[in-house]
Amino acid sequence: MSDCEHAPITEADGILTLTFTREEKLNAITPEMTEALWDAVRQLEMRDDIRCLVITGTGRYFTAGMDLSTHVGSSPGNPETEHQHPGWNFRRDYRSHHLLYDEMEAVEKPIVLAYQGTALGAGVEMAGSTDFRFCTPEVEFGVPEVKLGVMAGSGGTSRLTRLVGPSWAKYIAMAGMRVNAERALSIGLVHDIFPAETFLDDVYAFCRRLTGLSAEVLGVTKLAIDMYAEMDRTAQRHVDRLLVTGLVQSGDFDQAREKFS
Repeated sequence: MSDCEHAPITEADGILTLTFTREEKLNAITPEMTEALWDAVRQLEMRDDIRCLVITGTGRYFTAGMDLSTHVGSSPGNPETEHQHPGWNFRRDYRSHHLLYDEMEAVEKPIVLAYQGTALGAGVEMAGSTDFRFCTPEVEFGVPEVKLGVMAGSGGTSRLTRLVGPSWAKYIAMAGMRVNAERALSIGLVHDIFPAETFLDDVYAFCRRLTGLSAEVLGVTKLAIDMYAEMDRTAQRHVDRLLVTGLVQSGDFDQAREKFS
C-alpha cells in the first residue's frame, strides 16, 4: 500500500479512500501522489474485498492541478537523449497520466470523486474517467491550462468534451472559464451537490448503496455503458441481449428474484 504523505489511503466497509492532504500547496499533484492514485486503482481492481474507491481531499481545494515544479509524467527520462528528442520523451512521460485515467475507466468497479473543494486542471481532467462525482455548494471547476499557453491534454479536452459536450468544453477548456457547483450539476460535470457539513457522510451513504448491489452486475453495466457510447443503436441492442442473458442465468439474479416471490 502507498505510504505517500500527501495522499494517504484508508479503507472501511469495502470502500477504499484516497485523500489529498497537501493543503499548503492547494493539493497540487506530485509524482508521488500520482503513484498513490495508481496504487489505489490497482487495489480496487485486484482485491475482491474492495468494492468502491473514493478520491477526495482536505482544505479549500480538491486540487489546483499538477505541480508545475515537477515533471509532467512519472517516468524518468534519459538525460543523454532528452535534448535530442524532446518531443517523444515528453509524450512518453505524459502518457503515464493517460494510462492512469484509462485504468480508472477500465476497472469494473465504481470510482467516486468527492470534490470537497475547488478543482482545477487535473482535478477536472480525471472527472471524465470516474463513474460518479459529487461536490459541496462552494466548489468551482476550471481547466486553466490555456492561460499557460497549452491545451489540457490529460483528459481536460477530450474526456471533458465527452462528459459535458463540445459547447461547455469550449467554455471551460478553450476559454478557460470556471463554473460553479450549480452550473457543474446542470451540465453533468457532477451528479449531486451535498451540504459541506454532511458531505462525506452523504458520499459514503451513496457508496454503501453501491456495495450493496451485485458486483458482477455493476461491472458488466459499467462496461456496457462505456461501450454503448461508441456503438450504433443496433449493436447496442445485440449487446444488451447477450449481457442480460448471462446475468439472468447467474446466481445473483436467482437470489434477487426470490425476494419478490
